[in-house]
Amino acid sequence: MTKKQFITSESVTEGHPDKICDQISDAILDALIAQDPASRVAVEAFTTTGLVVVGGEVTTHGYADVQQIVRQTLKEIGYTNPSYGIDCEDAGVLVSIHGQSQDIALGVNEANEHEQGAGDQGMMYGFACDETPELMPLPIVLAHRLTRQLAEVRKSEILPYLGPDGKSQVSIEYQDDQPVRVEAVVIAAQHRENILIEKLRADILEKVIKPICGHLMDGNTKVHINATGKFVIGGPQGDTGLTGRKIIVDTYGGVGRHGGGAFSGKDPSKVDRSGAYMARYIAKNIVAAGLAKKCEVQLSYAIGVAQPTSITIDCFGTNKIPEDKIPELIRKYFNLTPKGIINSLKLLRPIYKQTAVYGHFGRNDVDFTWEKTDKAEILKKEAEMEE
Repeated sequence: MTKKQFITSESVTEGHPDKICDQISDAILDALIAQDPASRVAVEAFTTTGLVVVGGEVTTHGYADVQQIVRQTLKEIGYTNPSYGIDCEDAGVLVSIHGQSQDIALGVNEANEHEQGAGDQGMMYGFACDETPELMPLPIVLAHRLTRQLAEVRKSEILPYLGPDGKSQVSIEYQDDQPVRVEAVVIAAQHRENILIEKLRADILEKVIKPICGHLMDGNTKVHINATGKFVIGGPQGDTGLTGRKIIVDTYGGVGRHGGGAFSGKDPSKVDRSGAYMARYIAKNIVAAGLAKKCEVQLSYAIGVAQPTSITIDCFGTNKIPEDKIPELIRKYFNLTPKGIINSLKLLRPIYKQTAVYGHFGRNDVDFTWEKTDKAEILKKEAEMEE
């Protein structure tokens, strides 16, 4: 009997209030790490109508013009018109940043008597599956493509009446754990006052949804575009935004677990970020090597301690070698200390602002080093020896 289920994921555009804050936080991180790769950064942002507040802890030899970074980020997103509730020139920007706790620094900074330790306790998850070329779940891949397309048709003025804020949601039907069709697509797109809802819906169906999802849609696919009929008030005017509030959008769309720690605004000494990148790197290489069709990796750390306190693997019954052998391969071929992760993935570079929208994983970009599958061949050889 065929097993049928539905899995849904969502994404948001770069103009969503939470994503404004993620981009600001990571733009500040990039500015500091470009000048001083040893910068310790934990910066968060909050936004509401006409206002951005930036706060956090920073220890650095660099300098970031936070006011300018906030305004430039708003400009790049498209908040250049006061009618959208915030604009790059007139927004109020409040800044409260102070130094990192010296108690934390004792365990994190490398010294003669100890190796660099984790910046906090916690657990991080990485996930991969073979249902897409990106080795990501199909629902989140399509959700991100839809929000990217919303931004593209807005910025290229194919649909010039769209505003920066927007969301997507995709429901995929699975049969026997394989994606077969799109069950539903939901789009919410901010727009100017004078556009007819019938035109907006027709345009988004033709210019956004069909180019991305059309090959998987059928006569039973449900489509909801601006279901309330009006979305003029958006961005920070419609909803407050906070850094780190879209962690499921950032990762796997609800497929697989999440450790709870957000990514944006944190330098890679914080294992909330770097540990999650390494966990994805491991999971992706395991799947790419054919050791499993689906793999979830959990790493856990203690503050100030270099080695992880645990490594846990779940292949959901798809593993080709005994599951308890996989952690041995991970310890053999992946350096899991904070310093080892940073060096292996080349994380002391100003690469983070681009990660803050459209997902941290499944991206074919040279800067996304955790997406490499350069360990797959050696893992495959080890698996063949186990068989």
